[in-house]
Amino acid sequence: MAALAALALTPSWALAQTAQAETPAAQNQTPASPQAFGLDVRSSDEGIRDFLTQHLDLQRYRNLSDLDEMELTRLLREADVQARELLGTLGFFKPALRWSQDKSASAGSLGQVRVEVDTGPAARISEVQWQWLGDVADDPEALAQRQAIEQQWALPVGETFSQNGWSRAKNQALRQLLAQRYPWGRILHSLALVDEPNNLVRLWLTLESGPTVRLGSLQISGAEKYGVTQVERLARLPFGQMYRQTDLLEAQQRLVTSGFYDSVFVSLDAQGDPAQPPVKIELKESLRQKWVLGLGMRSDSGARVSAEHTHHSVPGLHWRSVSKLSLDKDLQSASLDLLAPPDASLWRWNTSVKFDREKLFDLPLQSQRWRAGRTKLGENIDRSYFAQYDSARLQGGLEAQRESISANYGWTRRHFDSLPFPNRGLGVGIELGAGVTLGSQSEPYLRWLVKGLGLVPLGSSMGRLAVRADIGSVVSRDTANLPATQLFWTGGDNSVRGYAPNSIGVTDAFGVTAPGRYLAAGSLEWQRPIRYKGQATDWESAVFIDAGAVADDPGQLKPKVGYGLGARWRSPVGPVRIDLAYAQALHKLRLHLSVGFTF
Repeated sequence: MAALAALALTPSWALAQTAQAETPAAQNQTPASPQAFGLDVRSSDEGIRDFLTQHLDLQRYRNLSDLDEMELTRLLREADVQARELLGTLGFFKPALRWSQDKSASAGSLGQVRVEVDTGPAARISEVQWQWLGDVADDPEALAQRQAIEQQWALPVGETFSQNGWSRAKNQALRQLLAQRYPWGRILHSLALVDEPNNLVRLWLTLESGPTVRLGSLQISGAEKYGVTQVERLARLPFGQMYRQTDLLEAQQRLVTSGFYDSVFVSLDAQGDPAQPPVKIELKESLRQKWVLGLGMRSDSGARVSAEHTHHSVPGLHWRSVSKLSLDKDLQSASLDLLAPPDASLWRWNTSVKFDREKLFDLPLQSQRWRAGRTKLGENIDRSYFAQYDSARLQGGLEAQRESISANYGWTRRHFDSLPFPNRGLGVGIELGAGVTLGSQSEPYLRWLVKGLGLVPLGSSMGRLAVRADIGSVVSRDTANLPATQLFWTGGDNSVRGYAPNSIGVTDAFGVTAPGRYLAAGSLEWQRPIRYKGQATDWESAVFIDAGAVADDPGQLKPKVGYGLGARWRSPVGPVRIDLAYAQALHKLRLHLSVGFTF
């Protein structure tokens, strides 16, 4: 049997420290000082060449003016050993290195040192041995978790070996263990054993779970202005519940997004009972009142001024109020939202009023909306039901004010892997409403709208596909008396790019683009990461095509198409989208800017 040699690997962070500590030393030399020698690393793999050039200690000695041939020979022997160790961290244990020195080259007083690298094939995993200790080894309820960790192991038999891959695989397995039932788990022992003659690697990993953990009592600190009861209801971490890391993260997210707290930290108390530790919730409450003033720019209407006031506990009512005012050339809007504290099941009463005046192709649309109902915002599912009054007046041939009252239900499900920068997932939103127009002629109607967004990953270098679709209609014998806000337009940043917002509709007898009763829109977009020197950046490119149509008859739905190029930036405030779109029907280009991921 071939001899086995234990592999001693330098941790990747140590390599990074070495590079950070040593490379600047060479860079800080006076540019005019003569070099002792030049270094040229050659490999058919650009990544190997850059890796060795960056991490070889030999780089440190190039500018030593008193270096002689004997000392250089010694340094080259050490460099050969180090280069083989570095290549071993990438899984290449049988490389061929050919060192040469060209003294006639003008790279330095000792000439040019060249190393030609042939890495040979990377070693592959021949065996993975698991050992489980603690409750996870014997608890039948943990069998599925244990099997999932082994089945999703990132370095299965046949996979190529590298130090970074080995570290990532171990960390992934540990994260899966810690994710539920076993927050005190740890890697007790790990070993990668290299069979150099056969270019194979055997892996051993021992995971110790510790005890199965259930949640203890809540220990809440910092709840002074808004009370402990609200924290308990939003956290939803009952005593005795089986530990899941996502439950703590979701509780923390619920508390943060409630708006009552500037910072929230939810954790297990490591000093408590290991099998049922208390849950610590540390809060920093928001100010009772807050003003936000803003100046901005819209791609369609220029400069915008906005003001927002939040009161977290209105005197006598103890509801939260949010008042907003925004003004620009084409849109003036004022609104007030009142939201009650959550009950034990997280449902909240809410009421709102909104007044808008918007210019659509030189035609002002004046509208108001009054709403009252209940809402429940969850991690993945939002639900709401409410009564609503709508009023709208669209000038230019539709002078009369249209009014309606309706009962509505909304349901949204989001299942994305990571927000606000998702890579995969699916979102579906449904709006249902039934109402009646007001005035001399009352006409009942039904309104429905379905929205969908799917993200399909194509691999780390190929990015993802984003597929979006919107479809809806208003079912009524006659929509002439229905407010424009209860019908459909499309076009703009989040629908059909290349066209102005709400510019796609039904052209009426007066030449006005009015809303219609049927909507169909969709989009296909390829988002791909932008790399610099082989590393992914915070930017992505996008290629897209959008199409949308609005009509009063399903047979008249004729899509208008827009397509173009864009860029995406993972900014500190969320995704920033920059798109340049061509409207096929208008033969014009249009720039679209938007911030944030919403569904």
